[in-house]
Amino acid sequence: MTMIRRLLTTVAMLGALCAPALARDTITLGMVLEPPTLDPTAGAAAAIDEITYSNLFEGLTKFGPDGSIQPGLAERWDVTEGGRVYDFHLRAGVKFHDGADFAADDVVFSLDRARAEGSVNAQKALFEGIETVTAVSPTQVRVTLKSPDGAFPFKMAWGDAVIVDPASADGNATRPVGTGPFAFQDWRQGDRVTIAAFPGYWGARPELAQATFRFIADPTAAFAAMMAEDVDAFPNYPAPETLDVLKADPRFKVIVGTTEGETMLSINNAKAPLDDVRVRKAIALALDRQEIIEGAMFGYGTPIGSHTPPHSPDYVDETAKSPHDPEQAKALLKEAGVSDLRLRLALPPPPYARRGGEIVAAELRAVGIETEITNMEWAQWLETVFNGGDFDLTIISHVEPMDLDIYARPDYYIHYAKPDYVALMDKLKAAVDPAERSALVKQAQAALADDYVVAWLFQLAKTGVANAKIEGLWENSPTPANDLTAVRWTD
Repeated sequence: MTMIRRLLTTVAMLGALCAPALARDTITLGMVLEPPTLDPTAGAAAAIDEITYSNLFEGLTKFGPDGSIQPGLAERWDVTEGGRVYDFHLRAGVKFHDGADFAADDVVFSLDRARAEGSVNAQKALFEGIETVTAVSPTQVRVTLKSPDGAFPFKMAWGDAVIVDPASADGNATRPVGTGPFAFQDWRQGDRVTIAAFPGYWGARPELAQATFRFIADPTAAFAAMMAEDVDAFPNYPAPETLDVLKADPRFKVIVGTTEGETMLSINNAKAPLDDVRVRKAIALALDRQEIIEGAMFGYGTPIGSHTPPHSPDYVDETAKSPHDPEQAKALLKEAGVSDLRLRLALPPPPYARRGGEIVAAELRAVGIETEITNMEWAQWLETVFNGGDFDLTIISHVEPMDLDIYARPDYYIHYAKPDYVALMDKLKAAVDPAERSALVKQAQAALADDYVVAWLFQLAKTGVANAKIEGLWENSPTPANDLTAVRWTD
């Protein structure tokens, strides 16, 4: 009897050794910032989309990893009246995570809600051109615009334009309900958000069964978490000074790409003496972009002189208009009659802002401008600076794609919106011809650079780190997202 038990035990052990290893189907990702909400239609923080975009929520269209506009909940669309009428043909059989059926009425509700007078959508300007939204049938929606807009499918790809269910929309801040391949599972505030594959998803099922987003703001802690393999990937890694160490470790791969993040020293154009172009130009000339890139980003980043990423086909290099020239900066301040200038410099948590802020302060001091630095937590920065406009200077990366129109908004925190620029944006909005749109985008870059609206520093690089056995993470960031639909383990 003892002999038989031993034989069975040996056979079982051999079977276990010979059996194929179960494929890994969970992942833990690191994020620098915790989102203030999980509702992409009610907040400006990029961290919201980094969790929810294409995972929990979907829009009529979506951004592909290469920045192309792809079908989303609309499988196709027809454009008539020269770009004024869009008919979106919706996918059939789509369900929300709570079991509710998706139909045209949900699109009507979502777009009308986003453009309503009391809307809290952070990108309400995306919807201002809509005249009417009508459900033609359960699977067809007609959007009629006030004037032609060749960029409308692009606008519908933003995270702010996702489709929500009227019955659950009010609870999306803490318990989001979308149509995506993953459903919300848990949010341990201050620690993590967990999502799980949605069995009722209309499209191809993701290979991951579960994903956890851990919030690790400190660069040292982020490095320690990667080395200990407490996180499997950090798509936007906050400690570039340690990338060489990680590159040398065969357990990991470093993924370097581009983002839509124009990193800049934002200037409150409504405050004297910052409403004087000579003072704004002096600030721009005081700054050494390369020194800031080396000191804040350890060399990762591309100098920019206006508000378009260098990878854009319409990019114009405007950096020559604001070279590092401290002597000319001093002369401009003197010409403007400004002396003993002291400005408040608000710095949000990202390392590019905190590290870059110290360098910026030193460079401004060298031309006679003193700064009072205030380090703000993300929620405080959003409330005080972005929503309240109560600041002099701040450092931030604007990661929204093709967002030249922000400078035309009178209530935007930079407080610019000069009539000539507003008119230029109106022309761009109405343009349907690609060549005309390209020319206007280039003209807008020059206009912003000529007026020194802000001091542009560099295009934020996307430096990610991942376990070497993970495939499918986006290399570039055409929009803030950690789209997990194609992510898988290779072992």
